[in-house]
Amino acid sequence: MRAQRRRRRDDRLILFLAGGALAAATVVAVVNWLLTNWWILIAVGVLAALAGGGLLHKQQQRARWEAVRAQGLRYGMPQLDALHHTRFEEAVRDLMRRDGCQDAQRVGGRGDLGADVKATDPYGRRWVVQCKHRRDGLAGSAVGTPDLQVLNGTARQVHGADVAVIVTNGRVTAPAVAFARQQRLHIVDRHTLALWAAGSRPLWELLRAVPPPRRPTPLS
Repeated sequence: MRAQRRRRRDDRLILFLAGGALAAATVVAVVNWLLTNWWILIAVGVLAALAGGGLLHKQQQRARWEAVRAQGLRYGMPQLDALHHTRFEEAVRDLMRRDGCQDAQRVGGRGDLGADVKATDPYGRRWVVQCKHRRDGLAGSAVGTPDLQVLNGTARQVHGADVAVIVTNGRVTAPAVAFARQQRLHIVDRHTLALWAAGSRPLWELLRAVPPPRRPTPLS
């Protein structure tokens, strides 16, 4: 009986020692593999840093927008309808600034070559905006293809736009909408303008197929 207990104790000790030796050998093998393939550690570290930085940047942008929205610059459509066309351009400029485009400026006037407002968004994209104010709103004359052709001819070539936009408090003809889609122009019609001016979301979240962000800038 005593001999059996001794054998069982010896067997457990042997298993324990064998398990420890196996674990130690595994650790040594892993360490040697990592030392041989050290570049994998660097690659994993870089990817983790990029992912973490991207997530942090996105969170910061969201927090910045929430802070801006809390400041409360908003317009109702009756307010925008009642504006002079110059004041309408200034309102569009102010809405771009509200969205975080710190350099937004009104440049409309004689010889503006199709640009009424220029701005750089927090993602580094350059926006060129043409404003078409209609005193009678939807009852006013519709924005047509010729208006879009002017914007298309100058926004990118002359003003260096990443995003070319026409903003109106009125209506837009169907051929103009089709032309804008073909030429990668963006239309902010009365409905979209109402959402934007109400402060629900920044403009780039309300438009489809906006170009991807550029590299971070001092504004981001």
